[in-house]
Amino acid sequence: MEALISSLSHQEAVAISHASDASAARRIGQKLADALGFDETRAGQLAIIISEAATNILKHAGQGTLYIGPAQSGAGPGVDVVAVDEGPGIVDFASSLVDGVSTAGTAGTGLGALNRLSDEFDVHSTPGKGSAFFMRLWRDATAPAPRPVVVGALALPMAGEDECGDGWAVGCHERGATLLAADGLGHGPEAAAAAKAAIGALERNRDLEPAELMARANEALRITRGAALALAHIDCAHDQLRFAGIGNISACVYDGKGRRALVSHNGIVGHNMRKVQEFSVPFGPGALCIMHSDGVQTQWDVAAYPGLVARHPALVAAVLMRDFIRRRDDAMVLAVRRREKP
Repeated sequence: MEALISSLSHQEAVAISHASDASAARRIGQKLADALGFDETRAGQLAIIISEAATNILKHAGQGTLYIGPAQSGAGPGVDVVAVDEGPGIVDFASSLVDGVSTAGTAGTGLGALNRLSDEFDVHSTPGKGSAFFMRLWRDATAPAPRPVVVGALALPMAGEDECGDGWAVGCHERGATLLAADGLGHGPEAAAAAKAAIGALERNRDLEPAELMARANEALRITRGAALALAHIDCAHDQLRFAGIGNISACVYDGKGRRALVSHNGIVGHNMRKVQEFSVPFGPGALCIMHSDGVQTQWDVAAYPGLVARHPALVAAVLMRDFIRRRDDAMVLAVRRREKP
C-alpha cells in the first residue's frame, strides 16, 4: 500500500457569515500552506481561492461553510478547499464562469478565478437547494500522477466537542484501495481513541482482506470503547469491491445501474463482534462507494440531486453532510470513486 490518507490529517471547518470569517479562513490556509512547504506564489494562489470562495458564499447565499485541509489524494502534497452553502443555487453555471457575468451586481470574477487558479475544480448546484464547490491546489506546479481512486470525506465532531469520534481512512495502491469507516462508541476523546485505533489497525495490516482486517481491528480495539466499523477493498484487476461491516455504518455502491446496499452485521468491534461476513459486488471504472456514520441520516436519495453522483466525491460528501447531518452526534461521510480508465 503506497499511501494512507485519513481523518487524522486535520481538516478545518470554517463557518462563513461575515467578511471577517474570510480572514480567519485565509489564516488557516496560510498555516497549512507553510506546513506543506508551499512557496510564496502557490500560497498566494491558495489565499485568493479561499477569499473568492468565502466572498461567493457571502454574496450569493449569506452564509455557508469552508472546509480546508490536506489534499485527500495520497498522490502528493496539496490543499483541498470545499465551499458549501444553502443559497439559491446556480441556474446557468457555464455562464457564471465567464468573467463579467454576475447575478449579484459584482464584477463577476469570483467563479472564474476559482476555476483558473485551482489545479482541480468541480461544482454541484441545485436551484433552491444550494451549491458546493471543490478546489484543489497542489504544492508543486506539476501535478502528481493520479491514484486509481478519487476520495472525498468529511468528519465533524458533535457540537461542544473538540475531537470527533468518527474516522475514515483510505489506503491507496496501484491495484486499487482499502476503505475504512469507523464510529467510536459515544463521542468525545474516548470515542476518538477507538476510531484512531481502527485506523492504526489498517496502517499496520495494509495488505489484508476486509474480514481478516476486521479481526485485527477487533484485537486492537479491545482496550477502547469499541466501534462500528466498515471495511472495503477495491480490486481494480477484477472489477470488484469486497466488503465487511460490523455495526451501524451505512454503506452503498453506485455502479451506473443503481444503488446497491452493503450489509453489515450487528456488534461492536473490540467487544462483542460475533460474525464477520465478507462479500463482493461489481465495482468497475467510475463506480462510487459511499459510507457514513449514524451521525448522518439514512433517508437520502441522490436522485434528488441531479448529476451529483457523477461529481467529485468531495462534493458528494459535502452535500450529504450539509443536508442530512443529525447535529446531535459525531458525523462522517466517506465517498470514493474508482477512476475512469484513460
